Amino acid sequence: MPPPWEAPPGAPQGWVFPPTGGYPPGAGPYGGQPWYPGPPAGWYPPGFDPADPLVTPPGVGLSGWFDRCVGAVRRGWRLLLPILLLTQVLPAAVLSVLSLGLDPTAKWETSTVEDPAALPDTFFTDLATIFLVLVGGSLVIGLVQALGWGAGTWVITRQAAGEPVDLAAALRYGLRRALGLWGWTLLISVIVGLGVCFCILPGIYLAFALSMAGPVYLFERHNPIGRSFRMFHDRLGLLLGRVALVVAVVIVCTVVASVIEGVGTAPFGTDPLAAPGSAIGVVAVIAVTAVLALPAHLVQLVGLLVTYAEQRVHERPVNSAGLAAELG
Repeated sequence: MPPPWEAPPGAPQGWVFPPTGGYPPGAGPYGGQPWYPGPPAGWYPPGFDPADPLVTPPGVGLSGWFDRCVGAVRRGWRLLLPILLLTQVLPAAVLSVLSLGLDPTAKWETSTVEDPAALPDTFFTDLATIFLVLVGGSLVIGLVQALGWGAGTWVITRQAAGEPVDLAAALRYGLRRALGLWGWTLLISVIVGLGVCFCILPGIYLAFALSMAGPVYLFERHNPIGRSFRMFHDRLGLLLGRVALVVAVVIVCTVVASVIEGVGTAPFGTDPLAAPGSAIGVVAVIAVTAVLALPAHLVQLVGLLVTYAEQRVHERPVNSAGLAAELG
């Protein structure tokens, strides 16, 4: 009986696992027959660690990906929660309160009592003010959120590699990467926005195809848009399924939080910040609903990072320690 197949020394990048001998994967030289003797069950070539807590090895499937997502949350929630509260939840709540404070609806209703069909005298000025403040605030908040994504990625990856982590070091790392990640995020937002303007489907396609750009920048810091497109098209089904699950959870959490916020703030009227009592009430509602959206931020961070790690291992052997070293 011939000995079991082993990876040849110095196998070139891009070699196929398991080997096919030039035939379609899983087929032998005779039609319909499996390759014989083939690698033993559960065998992985050098460099692959089936027990790696972050990297899902080839062939494990959705359950392995899900287990690693859950494991990342269990290991890191004590640090991830304050990071996301400071960089995602708090900025979103501040922007919501700012939007209420700038809402001119009450003033417009007062100024058009005599002629409801007429535009308020300050209509265009108010719109310009709202636009400039909200766009400027969103840009600043985007920079803070980029800091949080960098810090969270650092925590999850180093914990998987068994390296020490703490909140201050995580935030320092996020601060170093925030500006670059923020710039790429802005560019990607413009690209996806243009796709949505032309038609909804191109926008959705671009959002999925560029979903790996953030992790690519943090780990590789080179050509994140091109690399994300390549990952998406090389393993379309795998990446599409993972990212679709993440998007579904994010949409559900966001919609639930938005509905609760709308219902909770409605009793306070069109100008809730005019009186101290209503102001305290509406700010409390916004704070609670912002915290309810926290699972969406956590799922997005962990889900995309574990998906990126899985994409990398399909290209060449990689483990958590190697990814932690790439973060710098």
